[in-house]
Amino acid sequence: MAHGAVGSLKLTVERLQNSSYISIVQNSSPGAIELLYDEVCSFQDALEEFDKRRNTINMKMVKYLEAKIMDVVYKFEDAIESYVLDQIRSQSEESHHGDQIHPPSMLFSVDLQKLKLDVDSFIKTVKKMKKGYIHELRNPSPEEEEEEADVVPPRINFGGNHEPMIGFSEYFIELRDLFTNDYEDPSRMIFSLDGMAGIGKTTLATKLFQDPSIVSCYSRRAFVTIGPKYLLKNVLLHILVQLNPSLEITDVDGETLAMLKRMVRNSLKHQRYFIVLDDIWDEKLCSALKKLFPDDGNRSLVLMTTRIGDATDIEHGCRYDLPLLDKKESWVLLRQKVFGQETCSYELEKAGKKIAENCEGLPLTIVTVANILSKSEKTTEYWNKVSDEKDSIYYDAYDQMSKVLLPSYDYLDQRLKACFLYMGIYPQRHKIPFIEFFVLHSLWNAEGIVYSAEQFREKVSQLKMVEMFDLDPCSYYIIEFSLKHLIIDDGEKLCYSLHSSFWYMCNKEAVKNKFFYAFNYSAGALPEEDLIYQRRLCMQNNVLLAIQDVQDSIASSSMVRSLLCTGNFHEYPVPFCLEQLRLLRVVHAFTIRFYEFPMEVLKLVQLRYLSLCFSGNIPSSISKFWNLQWLIIGQKLIVENKSSCNMPMEIWDMKELKKLDVGGKKLSHPREGSFLPNLLGLHGLHHQSCTKDAFEKIPNLTELSIAISSSHDNGDQPLSCFDHVSDLHKLQSLACIIQNPTFEAEVVAPLAPLSYFPSSLTKLYLSGLGYPWEEMSKISSLPNLTYLHLKFYAFRGPKWEVRDNEFQRLVYLEIEDSDLVQWAFQNDRCIPAINILRILHCYKLKEMPTMFGASLLAVSIVDCSPMAVNCANKLQQDWDDKYEEDKGALEFYVHSSWDDGNFSQDSPY
Repeated sequence: MAHGAVGSLKLTVERLQNSSYISIVQNSSPGAIELLYDEVCSFQDALEEFDKRRNTINMKMVKYLEAKIMDVVYKFEDAIESYVLDQIRSQSEESHHGDQIHPPSMLFSVDLQKLKLDVDSFIKTVKKMKKGYIHELRNPSPEEEEEEADVVPPRINFGGNHEPMIGFSEYFIELRDLFTNDYEDPSRMIFSLDGMAGIGKTTLATKLFQDPSIVSCYSRRAFVTIGPKYLLKNVLLHILVQLNPSLEITDVDGETLAMLKRMVRNSLKHQRYFIVLDDIWDEKLCSALKKLFPDDGNRSLVLMTTRIGDATDIEHGCRYDLPLLDKKESWVLLRQKVFGQETCSYELEKAGKKIAENCEGLPLTIVTVANILSKSEKTTEYWNKVSDEKDSIYYDAYDQMSKVLLPSYDYLDQRLKACFLYMGIYPQRHKIPFIEFFVLHSLWNAEGIVYSAEQFREKVSQLKMVEMFDLDPCSYYIIEFSLKHLIIDDGEKLCYSLHSSFWYMCNKEAVKNKFFYAFNYSAGALPEEDLIYQRRLCMQNNVLLAIQDVQDSIASSSMVRSLLCTGNFHEYPVPFCLEQLRLLRVVHAFTIRFYEFPMEVLKLVQLRYLSLCFSGNIPSSISKFWNLQWLIIGQKLIVENKSSCNMPMEIWDMKELKKLDVGGKKLSHPREGSFLPNLLGLHGLHHQSCTKDAFEKIPNLTELSIAISSSHDNGDQPLSCFDHVSDLHKLQSLACIIQNPTFEAEVVAPLAPLSYFPSSLTKLYLSGLGYPWEEMSKISSLPNLTYLHLKFYAFRGPKWEVRDNEFQRLVYLEIEDSDLVQWAFQNDRCIPAINILRILHCYKLKEMPTMFGASLLAVSIVDCSPMAVNCANKLQQDWDDKYEEDKGALEFYVHSSWDDGNFSQDSPY
């Protein structure tokens, strides 16, 4: 967490250096701000040495040092921001003799002389702390013995050794058959069991390791549990003594590492062996061990388990991603653990099924809750209370599970820790749509807890998975958390969530680290802590009650930097009294509907990020936000009328803006001298504002989304909004959405042909345009296009033929709500780089291509005709026949709402 705190300070200093409205006076201390910035950057780099040495550290001591670092950083950031704010307020009052603060034309002078002692002391302290931190990483302090009370074992007993594993019986049987049968290929087999902490990986591996039919097939066996902390020498010693029962560890403890490696290799040579490497966290260790296991063509076996998906190198093996249990399996496991062979009454069973469901399919949670229930009264009244989550039993269980779960957070890369905790700001069990992750990423940027675009390119872009998938920063974080099994990835619904056990952990760690405090009104809410020095306040559930609590606690929380409203959408006016939160940098209130613009936020001169839901006119005084970089204005309903709202002319004076979402409003025509050099994202732009003059004032734009109403004035040609898009030479992402489009019975040529897009475009999202498929040629030749979303009749007509060498770099294609009947490829050179194909609600589709290349990873077919499903099944069969041996099986998902009775409901997509 110290990394996030230092990142926040780094951004604060960077903003002082680069602000268009602040001039740093350094007469007596030339270069002081530059020296401070360099020291903060160096400090952040030093903290990242943790990532290289985490397998040998004393975690308790490292966390102690990081807590002290955070306290020092927070206090210094408070001092410097309070001082700067006081200077700005003082100069504003002198210039305007009132409450009119910081007009955009004003330049503020900030003299750091009075902070010189603070800055010098901080730099001195930072150097000392950096030295001590690095020394601790390189020379870990001795570990203290930990008490084992009130914790649950990491291994879950799903049943006796001779009983089937609840939920994983099919996996057990499949793997047992693979491990015992003889096949033509005699090569060494490598398997990996992946899944989140507590899902049962070790239990399944143990049952396989002990199964008599498997034991009889292998002459050498070893089971070694590794974990996040390890020494290669100790791992080798434990393998050796199992391979050679006559050996004692003391016999070989003095051998060199090279000798131990040789001994392991020789012990396995020409033997058929079965090695289990349990709980692997480090890819380097995995690769090093694999080199010691010979492949003598006798079908030897290496089985690994991991919660870190990219830690096990199984290029020529098979990976099993263990799923959460379903509702039925969860109840069977809970009942077994609570009652054993005893019967369960109907009344308790009804409540018990709901209790099991509340455990959300994680076996460790189910077993832990069952253990608590078995020691409690088995009355209908109590079980109903637990089933309604009006008892603390779940949080008690999560506390007991913390020793198993917490390492998933503690051993994360430094750059990921703050981002992961931040996901706890949402209500429990909240599902985060993919698109909402971009909001999260903007918040992380505004908070300073993620790398800037430049730092991302420097430090992250060279990572293998980023290069392979050409990932943008937002997608990178999603994949990192998914691979490490920290979030639940619902691929079919394109949304993500935290398991409640991890949500609880995030909220608890956030309070402990003063990262955020959530006013949570669910049953069993976290105990209220002292709000002094909490950096963020979060309202997860009842907004009105939480706002009142915020107001009641204002006096003791004046150092808060962020106010985050993440609960359900709130339709009614909410009082916003934020005057005392003068250091606020982030106000995220998109889930609150404002009927009048909250003028009190205009006093928050430090604000970097503002999001709210407001349909009226934005006041011209919005330009007072000289520090604002993210302005997001949403509307609950977008209603087109001739007098639709415009953004004020003064928006063109806000030169610090990086991202602007106008919620379907029009931009005022720019005046002479207007220029927004830092604006990178412009969203919800009314089509009439897509003019040459406007685009000339935002030449660095990389993201643009255009909102078009289906009703427009005579003479207005909304699709002409594309005419000047080609002038945006840095544009990478373009979305154009026609709301409530209407179409003629027959496909006709559009009023305006589809213009040519800039060659820089990588992502394109079109909805409701109704263009004939022939116009697709304007898109297919884009040299850098990688993501294409076609929704709600973006293109119309019965046939689309992809021609030779079209879409050469496309990796993601989604077609939703289309009247397409026949989709064909001219040859096998079409869309050669595709990774993911999604076809949704194409009820007329009868034919689709089946000849996709080796790059294809996943196919989803949802609510399409049976003929389309047949084509997709052939696609899967043909692809697996060609590529499964080298690439693994294709991820294939077919779903019909008719089958589950949900056809009338909204699609999960």
